[in-house]
This record gives sequence, C-alpha cells and structure tokens, in this order.
Amino acid sequence: MRALVAAAIASAFAMVTSFAIADELERAQKQTLEGRDAYWNCLAEEYTRDSNKTLSGQDFTSLIANACSSERQHFRVSLLDYLSQQFPDVDASAHMTTANNAIAVAQKDIVTAFVGRSRSAAPK
Repeated sequence: MRALVAAAIASAFAMVTSFAIADELERAQKQTLEGRDAYWNCLAEEYTRDSNKTLSGQDFTSLIANACSSERQHFRVSLLDYLSQQFPDVDASAHMTTANNAIAVAQKDIVTAFVGRSRSAAPK
C-alpha cells in the first residue's frame, strides 16, 4: 500500500513539475517573440527615418550594426534563455551562435531592403 501511495505522489509531483517546466518554456518563448518584435520594430524605424534616405548602402549597414542596442541585447538574452530551456543539452556557445545569427539575419534583411529601395529610387 505504501508503495502505491509513494508511486502516486511521485507521479503527481512529476506531473506538476512537467506543467511548471512547460509554463516556463512558454513564458520564455513569449519573451523571445516580444524581444524579436521590438528589435525588428526598432530596425524598421531606422529604415524609415528621412535622414537615412541619403546614406550609402555601406553607411546604412554601419548605422544598423550600431542601432537598437538595447532591443538587440534584450532579444539576444531572451533567445538564449529560451534556447537553453528548450535544448538544455546543447552547448551554450551553440545557443550564442544561433542568437547572433538571428540578429545578423535581421540586420541583413533590413539592409537588403534599404539597398533595394535606394536602387529603385535612383535616377535612370
């Protein structure tokens, strides 16, 4: 009888722990998405600034690399947190590489859009 009670308690504890971990993971994912959106919105604001329209592609690339530092860092930290919870057995340096690649892709996409816009606006 004691073994049955102990097994039931252990099972209930495992279930509660599983729900708590799932809830934490869901919160981490939500924070990551919010961080991503904030970073993208900040980059979009840089893209639409009138003062940036006359910049060369190289100058805009440099500007974007240094823009939105707090949003970029928040996104990086929240993504690292999410990845470490989702894939706890993966080396932290791999998670850092993934986070840095996500940031690089965001920057590349906004620069590509800027350069494309500049080319289409150039006199022919």
